Amino acid sequence: MSLISRAELNGARRVVVKVGSSSISGENAGKIDSLVDALAQAHARGTEVVLVSSGAIATGMPYLRLDERPTDLATQQAAAAVGQNVLVYRYQDALRQYGIVAGQVLLTAGDFDDPTHRSNARRAMERLLGLRILPIVNENDTVATHEIRFGDNDRLAALVSRLIGADALVLLSDIACLYTRPPSEPGARPIEKVAFDDDLSAYEFGATVVNSVGTGGAATKASAARLAAEGGVAALVTSIDLASDVLAGADVGTWFEANPAPILPQGTGAIGVA
Repeated sequence: MSLISRAELNGARRVVVKVGSSSISGENAGKIDSLVDALAQAHARGTEVVLVSSGAIATGMPYLRLDERPTDLATQQAAAAVGQNVLVYRYQDALRQYGIVAGQVLLTAGDFDDPTHRSNARRAMERLLGLRILPIVNENDTVATHEIRFGDNDRLAALVSRLIGADALVLLSDIACLYTRPPSEPGARPIEKVAFDDDLSAYEFGATVVNSVGTGGAATKASAARLAAEGGVAALVTSIDLASDVLAGADVGTWFEANPAPILPQGTGAIGVA
C-alpha cells in the first residue's frame, strides 16, 4: 500500500531506492558506505529494501583505462561486465558488517514486456525479500542493445517499484530536491510536493545528460517519479547525502503523491503487475 506522507517512510513495508552513477563512482565511490548505512538502518527496522544501482559502466571504466564514458555499444558492454562485478562486491563488502547479504538482479526492457519474464522477475525478488536478502537491481548492460534499453535507471526503478508493489520509490542524486527551473537560474524555487494530478509542463527541469559517467538529471527523475505515482507508488526525489534522513521519515526532498486509483496497463511504458 502506498504511503501518504514522507513521515511514513520510517515504518514502510517495502521501499525501492535508486542511486545514480555519479553519486557512487569516481570521487564519490566512498558514498557507497554511507548509503549502505542508511539501507541497513531501514532493513533493521523491518523494511524490505530493493536497491536499484547505476554505476556498472562508470565503475568498469578505470579497469579498461577509459577516461570518459564509451559511446560504442561493445565497449559499454565490456565496461559493464567488469564494473558490475566490482560494484556488487563493494556493496557486499559494506553490507557485511550488518550481516546483510546482497542478491544481484539484472534486467532488460524486454523482461518487462514479456509476461513470463516479468512474472519470473517479480517472483525472484519476492523470494529474495522473503529471505531478508537485499536485491541490487541494474540494467543488464552486457546484453542490452540501444533499441531495447530503459534509457536510464530512474525509469527502471519506477518499473521495479510497480512490479513488486512497493510502498514508495526514493530517487537519490546530488540535489536535495527538484526545482521549478535549474537551481542556478534566477527565480528557481524548490518543489516540496507534487499532487498525483499536477501539471508539470510549466517547470523547466533541464538537460538529461549530466556528466561524463552517467545519464539522468532532474527531468528523468520527475518523469520516473510520475510513472511510479501513476501506478500507485509514492515517490521522493532527494540527495544521496540525505538517504538516512529520508528513510527515517524526515521532511526533505520533493514528494510525489501516489495516484489513489492506480493505472495498471501492461507493457514497459507503464507496467502492470499481472
